[in-house]
Amino acid sequence: MATRPVEIGPARIQAARNIERLRLLHGLSQQDLAERCTALGRPLTNIALSRTERARRRCDVDDLVTIASALGVSPIALFTASVAAPRG
Repeated sequence: MATRPVEIGPARIQAARNIERLRLLHGLSQQDLAERCTALGRPLTNIALSRTERARRRCDVDDLVTIASALGVSPIALFTASVAAPRG
């Protein structure tokens, strides 16, 4: 039985854009963000983050919560069209 490619929906595309935008606002490389996620207990590689930012990889809720925490925002902010830069 052939498998169908996994489609990425509009919420996931918005999250991907916000992850990259927030990462860059923080001056972080993908490796830096991956290390922050790993330090928070959710090991992610820079390759996984690259694929996530390009909407080429589906990630689960645990990944998204950890990424949001590493970026200093609420997880819901990753899905918001005009997420503000974190304060601090």
